[in-house]
Amino acid sequence: MKAKSSSAKSKSVFDLKVFLSKTSNGNPSVEYCTNDHVFAQGDAADTVFYIEEGKIKLTVLSKQGKEAVVAILKGGDFFGEGCLAGQAVRMATAVAMSECSLVKLEKAAIVSLLHEEPSFSELFVAHLLSRNIKIEEDLVDQLFNSSEKRLARVLLLLANFGKEGKTEPLIPKISQETLAGIVGTTRSRVSFFMNRFRKLGFIEYNGGLHVHSSLLNVILHD
Repeated sequence: MKAKSSSAKSKSVFDLKVFLSKTSNGNPSVEYCTNDHVFAQGDAADTVFYIEEGKIKLTVLSKQGKEAVVAILKGGDFFGEGCLAGQAVRMATAVAMSECSLVKLEKAAIVSLLHEEPSFSELFVAHLLSRNIKIEEDLVDQLFNSSEKRLARVLLLLANFGKEGKTEPLIPKISQETLAGIVGTTRSRVSFFMNRFRKLGFIEYNGGLHVHSSLLNVILHD
């Protein structure tokens, strides 16, 4: 009886890779180089993207020309899902922060799977809830924490500290301009804090940005 139950369970597990191959019509992944634009703010929104490998930066440009980084996404994340809720145009610009492998998914295909495949629906809803929680955490961080604490939190998140999965203490090259856009401060302030973190031994530069767990002290200290 147990063996049969185990077999049934293994067959019911949703295979995301198989789904991606079907919904992308068997097309191979689309490759992007560092700094390539996936889409721009104002473009027509009719597809969702899934990140197989790499990192994607989402930025928003105000009418006054001020740019803000609203998200840094990595392998396993979806983006562009606003089109599923009736969003006609892109509200942000998506740029590759590294070499990326993406799967482009047509809106109609995902809508169909959401109705027909409960396992995918669960996976996608979990993604949306996780994104919503992250947005709420970012808002609280922006409202109540200093720019120094916000920068420390961003670095720890980029290194995946406190998250499920493998910690990645070595962060690929990321500019201080990008960090400033995420934190909501100036590049000079980011430079000041990064130098301070380095002198205190919280971070180091060695073939990339190495983040130590001791950086948590900045967030925990009142």
